[in-house]
Amino acid sequence: MFNPNSAFSGFSVDDLARAKAFYANTLGLTVEESAAGLELHLPGGSTVFAYPKNTHQPATFTIMNFVVDDIDAAVDALAARGVQFQRYDGIEADEKGIARGLASNQGPDIAWFKDPAGNILAVLQLA
Repeated sequence: MFNPNSAFSGFSVDDLARAKAFYANTLGLTVEESAAGLELHLPGGSTVFAYPKNTHQPATFTIMNFVVDDIDAAVDALAARGVQFQRYDGIEADEKGIARGLASNQGPDIAWFKDPAGNILAVLQLA
């Protein structure tokens, strides 16, 4: 019988110190170092593990979504901290880089950005 006590996900980065600075200082997460990497404590109580990998290849998909009540305020705050938002072919986005799905009933309002290792993250507003 499979009966785990807990679960968590993880992803690789190419520079642990840069990752720690980004997730702690830029995103404001609580970050703890362990012998094997970083524990990122997420809102709501979850933990994600970031580990160093010499042959790191950035994820080509969104590895983490941050749900917010006000996407404009969140994008503005992150941009003020140096975060650059991504634009993708076939996805219409406004001047801030926000794809406005709510108004057209096409999903959430969402804006993608990358961590220093090139992994894709997103901030989104569900309603």
